[in-house]
Amino acid sequence: MTPDDAIGGISAVLPPDDSRRRALHNEVHARPTARIRLPALVVYVAVLNEGVDRAQELQHLRRLPGQEGLTEADLQAHFLRLRCPGGFTLKWERHTEFTRYSLVQPLPPEAGLEATDPPLLPSLKVAPDWWAAIPGRTICAIQLAMVTADLADPPSLLAQARRWFGNQPVVASLIGREGHSIVVTDFRLRGSGFERMLVLAPPETSETRAGRISARLVELETYRMMALLGLPVAKMLAGPLAQAEARLARLTADMEAKTTSDQALLDELVGLAASIERAIAEHGYRFSATRAYDHIVNQRIAELREQAIPGTQTISEFMRRRLAPAIATVVSTEQRLVALSERIARTSALLRTQVDIAREEQNRVLLEKLTRGQALQLRLQSTVEGLSIAAISYYVISLVLYGAKALKSAGVPLHPELTAGAAMPLVLWAVWRLTRRIHARLHID
Repeated sequence: MTPDDAIGGISAVLPPDDSRRRALHNEVHARPTARIRLPALVVYVAVLNEGVDRAQELQHLRRLPGQEGLTEADLQAHFLRLRCPGGFTLKWERHTEFTRYSLVQPLPPEAGLEATDPPLLPSLKVAPDWWAAIPGRTICAIQLAMVTADLADPPSLLAQARRWFGNQPVVASLIGREGHSIVVTDFRLRGSGFERMLVLAPPETSETRAGRISARLVELETYRMMALLGLPVAKMLAGPLAQAEARLARLTADMEAKTTSDQALLDELVGLAASIERAIAEHGYRFSATRAYDHIVNQRIAELREQAIPGTQTISEFMRRRLAPAIATVVSTEQRLVALSERIARTSALLRTQVDIAREEQNRVLLEKLTRGQALQLRLQSTVEGLSIAAISYYVISLVLYGAKALKSAGVPLHPELTAGAAMPLVLWAVWRLTRRIHARLHID
């Protein structure tokens, strides 16, 4: 019993656990490495699980000998190792995009290092129809033979390994700090759909080390294939991207030459931006996944700690020459998409600036017209005011004239015309004065 146990356990001295703590803590133990006793045969299949649910995989695993009682709870941890009657184990692992099935069984005696291109499928402990019925689409399939050998003469062992691969060109290297094993592969798909790998290790190799070697090799190949899923997408986008770049260049030239209306340019820019953003939304995850998978591939290669065997290409060299250009194509396509989106945004901003300047110029011209109209209206108003003064004065003087005539008829000694003429300056001044006062009051208000 540990001291913590003696005082009542962790829960007695710590605050309550976060609901995610144990799941996160145990994640490092979620997929323990298999223990493999040499010589052994590892048959590995990875399938893309899009559209495949856990219930379908459970139903398929129940078809294995002695596994009829599996339940959905057994598959909740995304990892399951099954020990089946017949001396073999099968490991199931579900990942985000793919599911892996790994069979570990003794290597048939006729498939040892001394064999030449040995058939491996007839010796499988699990029937071929079970493999063919795995739900999903195959992305990686490997037959990994692990045999014991004396590594004192790697070139001699490599010559035997070439015969084991049917005298095909191979890629090979010593792995581990002390060169504890030799890995040989040809990275070729056979008629069965499998590719082959061969591991040569000393008889004293521990089961744990053999399991780690197996895991690194199958993961290396799986993540290589997953990383390459972005390559068809990149090739598919190459043509549309070139067309979009040419289209943007034409739009920019039209903006500079001002041969197309701003509204037409804006409509076309919006359509171009929409198509690029849709491509980013549809394929952004694939490109990000490619970079992540490529990073894992590089990690697995680094973990092999390869040492070259004279005259033979190592796995890392092969990957640099064959995988790196494909990943560079994917990364370049992603960068082109992002750069094109940014260029479209800058062009749109430039067009908006051009439209704003044109609108401001239109507003300036309109204001000038309004100003001229107001000045003309003011002059017209002044003219009308002058006419109004004359008209009002005329009517007032007429009233004076009629009044003088009336007074004359009443016996008042007045001359109507002289009276009207004498009153004319006074009337004109009074009307003008009254009009100015009204005008001044309106302006003050």
